[in-house]
Amino acid sequence: MTSLTARIKAAGGRVNDAPSGGRAPGEPSRIGYLYILPAVIIYGLFVFAPFLHSIYLSLFDWDGVSPMEFVGLKNYGAIWTNPIFRSAFVHSLELVFFYTVLPLAIGLVLVSAIQRTRVRGTAFFRTALFIPYVIAPTVIAVIWRWILAPKGPLNSALDAVGLEAISRPWLGDFTFALPSVGMVGTWVMFGLVLALLLAGVQKIPQERYEAARVDGAGRWMEFRAVTLPGLRYEITVVLVLTVTSALRNFDIIYVMTSGGPGYATVVPSYLVYQQAFKVGAVGAAAAMGAVLVILTIVVNLLVARGGRGAS
Repeated sequence: MTSLTARIKAAGGRVNDAPSGGRAPGEPSRIGYLYILPAVIIYGLFVFAPFLHSIYLSLFDWDGVSPMEFVGLKNYGAIWTNPIFRSAFVHSLELVFFYTVLPLAIGLVLVSAIQRTRVRGTAFFRTALFIPYVIAPTVIAVIWRWILAPKGPLNSALDAVGLEAISRPWLGDFTFALPSVGMVGTWVMFGLVLALLLAGVQKIPQERYEAARVDGAGRWMEFRAVTLPGLRYEITVVLVLTVTSALRNFDIIYVMTSGGPGYATVVPSYLVYQQAFKVGAVGAAAAMGAVLVILTIVVNLLVARGGRGAS
């Protein structure tokens, strides 16, 4: 008590808010860094160091066995000059539409409708739709490969209702193979998107909706003025998670199409595997992996910055 009284008198009758040790309010204690040090060490050893090593390997022409030959940035140049490599990155950007844009658009429509009209069993449907996201991608790929097979359930159902003209070998068609894989991604990511948006819309004060309705706002204006701004943080998280999933897609592509037919569904992560373990071009695989990691980081930084700017 004596020391507290002295501090109050020294501050001119006010309690001194500065912590002991001369630190400014809100400044973390140095001992706090010790708590995150183990995580930083593990991350550095198992993530950052291998990434730097892969960049080092990308500067060489190496098959994994014979002596390495330094080629500088030649492997990076091949990414832009090789049409197969270029198409792989284009396919990844196309998958962003199915993994990100489509689930987000459907999720926003459903959340807006649910917000205006209370639906019974929302928790059950949210859980049921979230299940595909937690199932192993390999299992999902096997199931959908069976569904989309030439004699699979989808074509059998189309034939049964007289739509034989629509049925086709979905994964063997050069036009429909990539959209078919993309729709699987939409099915997987939609549950996650809906769960995040539903959690976000529940924290929006109902007074805002009531005020908007008093002002005569319709559904569209209510969505633009209240729901969309209130979900900006959740939308940012959705964009980061779904875009990352689209860019690093490997399991579903590997099991369902193996990049085929031809190179119609090839993506960078699959080419990294193919170049390193089938072709024996470790340097080219490392260069493509490095570009993919940098692209993912840049996209996520832009998304996060856009989310902060919207706030």
